[in-house]
Amino acid sequence: MIRKYEALNRLGIMKSLISLLHTKFHQATIQAFPELLEQSAAIPTEVTPSTQSKFGHYQCNTAMKLTKILQQPPRQIAEKIVAALDRQDNLIQQLEIAGPGFINITLHSDFLSQAVDHLLRDVHLNIDLPETPQRVIIDFSSPNVAKEMHVGHLRSTIIGDSLARLFEFLGHDVVRHNHIGDWGTAFGMLIAYMKEEVPHVLTGQQKTDLTHLVNWYKAAKKRFDEDSEFKRRAQLEVVALQQGQPQARQAWEIICDISRKAYQEIYDLLDVKLIERGESYYNPYLAEIVADLERKGLVEVSDGAKCIFLEGFQNREGEALPLMVQKSDGGYNYDTTDMATIYHRIKIEKGERLIYVTDAGQATHFQMIFKAAEKAGYWDPKKVRVDHVPFGLVLGADGKKFRTRSGDTERLMDLLTAAITHADKILQERNPEMETNEREQLAHALGIGAIKYADLSNHRLSDYTFSYERMLRFEGNTAAFLMYAYVRTAGIKRKINIDPLTIVETTHIHLEHPTEIELGLHLLRFQEALDLVANDLLPNRLTDYLYTLAEKFHAFFRDCRVEGSPQQNERLLLCEATARVLKQGLDILGVPLVNRM
Repeated sequence: MIRKYEALNRLGIMKSLISLLHTKFHQATIQAFPELLEQSAAIPTEVTPSTQSKFGHYQCNTAMKLTKILQQPPRQIAEKIVAALDRQDNLIQQLEIAGPGFINITLHSDFLSQAVDHLLRDVHLNIDLPETPQRVIIDFSSPNVAKEMHVGHLRSTIIGDSLARLFEFLGHDVVRHNHIGDWGTAFGMLIAYMKEEVPHVLTGQQKTDLTHLVNWYKAAKKRFDEDSEFKRRAQLEVVALQQGQPQARQAWEIICDISRKAYQEIYDLLDVKLIERGESYYNPYLAEIVADLERKGLVEVSDGAKCIFLEGFQNREGEALPLMVQKSDGGYNYDTTDMATIYHRIKIEKGERLIYVTDAGQATHFQMIFKAAEKAGYWDPKKVRVDHVPFGLVLGADGKKFRTRSGDTERLMDLLTAAITHADKILQERNPEMETNEREQLAHALGIGAIKYADLSNHRLSDYTFSYERMLRFEGNTAAFLMYAYVRTAGIKRKINIDPLTIVETTHIHLEHPTEIELGLHLLRFQEALDLVANDLLPNRLTDYLYTLAEKFHAFFRDCRVEGSPQQNERLLLCEATARVLKQGLDILGVPLVNRM
C-alpha cells in the first residue's frame, strides 16, 4: 500500500469524501455525454451516502436526473457514466448499477486506511482551512439588563456558542455579539424608582445584586402603570439618559454593571465567550438611519409614526404590517436599533455572513429587517449571507412552557446548578469510592455537558421536554454516552501503556475487519457533518454524527481486540483517531471532556 501523503492531497482527500466523489462523477458524466456542455445544459450530479451498508458506501443518482435531458433510459446512462469513470487512483473498489440506474459505490479499504492514517497525522483532522476566511458575525444570548437570564436564554446561548465554535474551527473570522437589552423606557422607570427608594445604590455607595435589581424593576413597573406623576418623572429620566446627562449615565452604568456580573457567572459556568454589544451601542446611529431611509423614499408616516411597509407582510386582519423606525413621539424602538445593527455589521464591521440566534417568535421581525435592509442598499444577498436561526421552546413535564413549581420562569443559574447536583448524585450511586474532588469535577462536566448536548441534539426548530433524568442517562444519544466512548479510548491507551505519539511514525492504520472499515469510513465523514451544519445551521447534524461514531467505536471494540492482538498498534492508532474526532466534535458543541468516569 502506497504511503505517500502527498498523493492523498493530489487525490483531494483534504476535501470531504462526498465532494471528492461528486467531482469524479461530474467529470465522468461530462466525459460520457459531452453534448451536455455543447447544449450548456446543467449537469445535476448527485452523490449521497448509502442508506444501508449492504448497498456500499455512497450512491450516485445522476442517471435518473439526466433521463429527461438526454432522452435515454437511466440504466443506460448509468452504464456510460461508469464506463467513463477514472478509476486509476484506487479510490473506488466496486461499482454496481442497481434498480433503474442507481450507482452503488464501495470505496477501497486501502484508500480508506491511508485517509484515516492521514487524518490522525493532520492537526486539523484533514479539514482544510479556507484560502479566504469569511468574517462571520453571530448574534446570540441577548439577555435584558435588570432581568434574570432564564431558560428561554438557554437555547440562544448554547446554539449560538456552538455555531461560533464551528466557524472558528473551520477557520473563519468569528465575532460573537451579545446584543443585550440595555436601553429604552425601562431604564428611566428603574432609575426614577431607585433614586427614590435606594439612592445610595445609584451613587455607588451601596452594593447590591441582580436579585434586588429584578425586584426593584417589578416594583418600578407597577408604580409606572399606576402613578401618572411617577410615569412623568420616569420619562424625564429617559430624556436625561438619551441626552447623556452625567448623573443619569452613571446610574445606568451601575445598573448595567450589576447585571453584567450576574450574566458573566452563567457564561463562565457554560464556558461561553461573548463581546457585549448592546442596543445602547447603536443609539448614536439611529437618527441618521431614519434620515437615510427617508432620503431613499422607504418611509411612510402612519398615525404620526415613521414606518416602512414591505410587500408580503400583513397582520392577522390582512392589513399591511409596519416596520416602525420612529414612534409618533419621536422615540426609537427595537426596529430602529435592528436596522442600525445590520447596517453597522455589514458596512462598518464588514461582516460577510450574519447569523441571528433568537426564538422562533421573532422570525417575522427579522424577515422584515432583512428585506428592508436589502431595499435600503445595506445588504446585497449576492455578497453577504444573512440568516435568522430560530428555535423552539423548552417544555416542562406537563408539555407546557418550562417553569418552576410556583409557576415562575425558571432562572437559568438554578437550572444549571441543579443539573450539576443531579449529576453528582448519579456519580455517587455509580461509584461511591470516587474521591470527592474528582467526583465534583466530573459532576460539573457531566451536568453542563448533558444540558448542552440535550438541547443541541434536538432539531432546533422543535420544542423539547426538559428532563434531568433523560439527559443524564449513560445510554442512548446523550452527552454521557459520548463522554464514555471517549473515556474508553483513554482506558485502552492506559491499559496498553503506549503513547500513540511514540508509534505514529513507524505504524500505519490498516483497515481489514468490517467494523474497522465502518469506523474508518465514519471518521472520514466528519467534514461532511460539519459542512452540513455550516450550511443549514442545525447542530443536531453534528450530534447525530457523533452518536453514530460512538456506536461504531463500541462495535469495533466489541469485534476487534486491541490489547495483545497482532494488530495492537494499528488498532491503537484507530482508537486515537476516534478520540481526536470525538474530542473535536464535542468541543464544537461546547461539551467538556473527562478521562475517567
